[in-house]
Amino acid sequence: MPKKQQKGRGGWLFLGLVLAGYGLFYLVKPDEISQALTFFTHVMRQVLPVLGIVFLLLFISNLLLKPKWIKRYLGKESGTKGWGMAVLGGILSIGPVYVWYEVLAELKTKGMRTALVATFLYSRAVKLPLLPLMIYYFGLTYTLVLCLYLVVFSVINGILIERLMPSKT
Repeated sequence: MPKKQQKGRGGWLFLGLVLAGYGLFYLVKPDEISQALTFFTHVMRQVLPVLGIVFLLLFISNLLLKPKWIKRYLGKESGTKGWGMAVLGGILSIGPVYVWYEVLAELKTKGMRTALVATFLYSRAVKLPLLPLMIYYFGLTYTLVLCLYLVVFSVINGILIERLMPSKT
């Protein structure tokens, strides 16, 4: 069982320093700070729905995916089934990649192999909705060869990552 990490106050300290900095700059350049805060609220309106999706995915994965299941299908003993699930999952995954980082980190803490995390992320390069367009512009042979290379190299990438970063368990 992994040890719980102690959380420090560094995040709160950083937040306090940033807010103090904004306060000081507001005294000197109030127009620029107003623009920065407007930009910040615009960005937050875009990011918050994505964070909501991330938390929903984490909630669902915590309900459905138990560590025993993850270790069996995505752990060290998963074999070719695990590789296939990582490749297929990466190809079928949608949305921005940063949504998947937290989900994959959670799966990794429950027993997913580092190699399969890397394979999942690399195989995201195969974009199913764009395949017809790629076939139109580059031809069927090129598209198939490129997708095959992407899948093969996603597995090679996973193997290399696992060798470079051995598991601590």
